[in-house]
Amino acid sequence: MDTEELDILDILAYNSDKLLNEFANLENNENEQNQLIQSYLNKNAQSKIEAVGDFEKDLDWFNVTEPINIAELKGKIVILDFFTYCCINCMHILPDLKSIEDSFPVENGVVVIGVHSAKFDNEKDSSNLLSAIQRYNITHPIVNDSTSSMWTKLKIKCWPTLFLISPTGYPLLVLMGEGHGQFLKRFIAAAIDFYGASDDLDGSALPISPSTNLTSASNLRFPSKICCRTKTADQCELIAISDSGNHRILVLNSNGHVLEKIGGFKSGFRDGDFNTARFNSPQGLAFINSDELVVADTENHAIRKICFRERLVSTIAGTGEQGNDKIGGLAGQKQKLSSPWDVVSFKTRDMDMSFHVDEKSVHEKNVILIAMAGTHQIWGIFLDGIIWWKFKKYEPLTCAALIGNGSEENRNNSYPQNAAFAQPSGMSLMKDVLFIADSESSSIRKASMIDGKVTAVVGGDRNPLNLFAFGDNDGKQYSAKLQHPLAVAYNNIDGYLYVADTYNHKIKRVDVTTNVIETCPIREKDNNKELFQFNEPGGLCVGSSGKLLYIADTNNHTIQIVDLETMLTWPLHIKFNLNCNDEPRGEPITTLEKTIRVSKKCELVLECILSLKNGAKLTESAPQKWKLILPDSGYSTESASGQITDGKFNISININKSDGSLEKCARLHCQLNICSGSICMRREFVTILNFVQDSDVNRKVCENLMFCISPDDVRLL
Repeated sequence: MDTEELDILDILAYNSDKLLNEFANLENNENEQNQLIQSYLNKNAQSKIEAVGDFEKDLDWFNVTEPINIAELKGKIVILDFFTYCCINCMHILPDLKSIEDSFPVENGVVVIGVHSAKFDNEKDSSNLLSAIQRYNITHPIVNDSTSSMWTKLKIKCWPTLFLISPTGYPLLVLMGEGHGQFLKRFIAAAIDFYGASDDLDGSALPISPSTNLTSASNLRFPSKICCRTKTADQCELIAISDSGNHRILVLNSNGHVLEKIGGFKSGFRDGDFNTARFNSPQGLAFINSDELVVADTENHAIRKICFRERLVSTIAGTGEQGNDKIGGLAGQKQKLSSPWDVVSFKTRDMDMSFHVDEKSVHEKNVILIAMAGTHQIWGIFLDGIIWWKFKKYEPLTCAALIGNGSEENRNNSYPQNAAFAQPSGMSLMKDVLFIADSESSSIRKASMIDGKVTAVVGGDRNPLNLFAFGDNDGKQYSAKLQHPLAVAYNNIDGYLYVADTYNHKIKRVDVTTNVIETCPIREKDNNKELFQFNEPGGLCVGSSGKLLYIADTNNHTIQIVDLETMLTWPLHIKFNLNCNDEPRGEPITTLEKTIRVSKKCELVLECILSLKNGAKLTESAPQKWKLILPDSGYSTESASGQITDGKFNISININKSDGSLEKCARLHCQLNICSGSICMRREFVTILNFVQDSDVNRKVCENLMFCISPDDVRLL
């Protein structure tokens, strides 16, 4: 090759690709692989490629106490990671870099430096980059090269790119894309031996200091997705939150009281009970039914299921390791996945064209739809087995790619296998229509669940290859512009599709009949003069009534509630004081809800009666217990726990609230042992008592709580 006609990256890319291919061809011969790398290093040491220049002055640095200059890194093997923090492929190589840092610390003469070269305008802001660094737990030095000066100097072409510099300051290797982790480790080990033999390595320390956490781990930390369980006559509305930065799932009632804490605070991949189970940056959530919640466990590359009756977390798909399969077809835990970002629960009948006199009597099958960000596709898990499009039959728990060919494009098509997405990150259903937040194309798309046809809604560009058509414009279809939207939520009450326009820090809504989007003029409830400032909102959920929108305001570490009629917002105050995971639990457990009107000074008497149905009986001589947890010192009782005798018990609560809010809730926890025929079981349930102030109530308030208990469930009459 004539090196005078080529730039640094062309020469390096050619030599690096040649080395990678030859290395792969010797996969069964480790000695020859090492010899190959040594030969490459010898040739590189004799090359005439010019030295790498330094970073621009006055750039913002993170995880260090002072800026780092390339010239000062002489004696170290330097790995420059060119990334943009929205990019899923950039996220995928973070575990590889962490493994390099753990295996080859600075004392070995190796240093990793992240060079942030933003795609989106929003990402150029250093405060937003700092949030991403902390969200992804990056501890190596990061420079915010907001003008992409080093990118331009080295003629980098794509994210992610790893650019290695030798201890003598010369270009050493370039790796584009993901999937090079094992090779990189072998290469670094060989380079340490090579440069160590010539005494070129320097093991001196660097001014590394991980940036301080933004928020206490006891609170929300980068909440990402949110979903609601619909309120029924028997059960209260529940709100589930992916507390991604704390690697856990929180389940709350509508008053913000935490009922369950599942997983956290350290990341991991473990099934088990709510205390021992572990997640790794979970994202999407969806209730399959009133008792089961599915979770997109993103950095574990798995789909998990939370069963509230059994109080267990299980893995229904994925192995815990990233895959690159773009077709699928394996069942459950045999199928590798790639960064599932969101999930929705879809119910449908077998698509076999059968005729039924009574269609309502035909059993509906459960399908979990997955926004598979890592392969840019929509996947499905057929929980019950199904006959799907084109009469294809899938066995139970089969995982398969449904829409998208795996190319990173904004391509709409009538045939699902010919469509293409660019990092789909949010989904919402409107009957048989799936709306998709396609983040890297900055567009909202929709797919028919009848045949898989994909069409445009708003944002993006007509050119499917243009992934840079972003901005902040309201309007119709392609004239509208978004910036990296991460969530959508359809409201079947008002007919709007709500969009988290994440990098524009706004909530917008789409008229799905006209494909016109407009910004929601959301103002703070207590100060409605100025528009409320969100910070990279990443999750949306419409409440049961259709009047409230719940927003995971990710970088503000809060959940906001918006009244969709007034467009006023206020924070959901999350209360952890119920110690929900500190109590002994039986199985199964059900959450009920009761509103009680009281005054600031009164006595509340609860007369509780258990009504057993369908052959259920209290087990003789077995303990039947109740326990009461009160919200604060303004509420008192002579006895906070006791035994249940003959299916009855009374509780007296004295309320004396001279100041402060009365809008509180207590928690009544019952633990029973019942029999049905020859089977004995434990039955637990929690009743949330919501206190509402009413000045007209008497000084003594009596309320009857009638619990209907059967072998299958518990409900309030």
